[in-house]
Amino acid sequence: MSDLQIRNLRPDEISIAIDWAAAEGWNPGLADAACFAIPDADGFFVGEIDGEPVATVSCVNYDDRFAFLGFYIVRTGFRGRGYGLRIWNAAVAHAGARVIGLDGVVAQQDNYKKFGFQLAYANIRYSGTAAVPSRSPADVVALDTIPFALVDADDATVFPAQRSAFLRAWINTPGHVGRALMRDGKLSAWGVIRPCRAGRKIGPLVADHRAAAATIVQALLASPGSNEITLDIPAVNREAILLAESLGLKPTFETARMYTGAVPSLPLDRVFGVSSFELG
Repeated sequence: MSDLQIRNLRPDEISIAIDWAAAEGWNPGLADAACFAIPDADGFFVGEIDGEPVATVSCVNYDDRFAFLGFYIVRTGFRGRGYGLRIWNAAVAHAGARVIGLDGVVAQQDNYKKFGFQLAYANIRYSGTAAVPSRSPADVVALDTIPFALVDADDATVFPAQRSAFLRAWINTPGHVGRALMRDGKLSAWGVIRPCRAGRKIGPLVADHRAAAATIVQALLASPGSNEITLDIPAVNREAILLAESLGLKPTFETARMYTGAVPSLPLDRVFGVSSFELG
């Protein structure tokens, strides 16, 4: 068989990786490809045999200290031949000396540990059909009416890197809806909901406490769209799990959040919803 050729996916080709992720049951957002290309257009890789894509991976460099790895997929029929390892090595080399994070399937934890990753915590996907409120809470405003600097600064406290360009695109992409709650001049809670292959996902969802997070969720659910909802939650945030359960959502999937190097110290009690398993 011809040798594997590894190259960067062009921004207009990132949909290949997203389509494969959808086939694996990860349920990506409808507009994810355009947003994902923004932080690091050179961070997406494809392995090809005679021009046919057989493996993908991404390793997005957010800054000079942190990268996030995702879309690690080898097509059925091409597994067990070393192609996955080769494209993995290309992605990790792209990160250089940066700390790398990933959300991997639980069954692969031991394999990731062999490459220097250590478990930080689990993320649990909650899904289900949520009741839609008749109207949005009165004290919630559109996220894009809040000075972006406030949102950007708050996001930087709960994510291991500044991701301003990605965050701006995530908020402003057509079809994405963002809501915010201000208290005493401070951003108390905010979140984004987006349409996916099935239903909608909420993420990120950041809040000072469960009541504030619940207010944002109600505002997001009141926006037009499916009431089939997914919320990806750090398992260490018990208040977030109680929120998901109060919405009638059930656990459907679990990932292992792992890092190379030092595990970032983040206030996970404020993270009620992860932006994306693929980009963190």
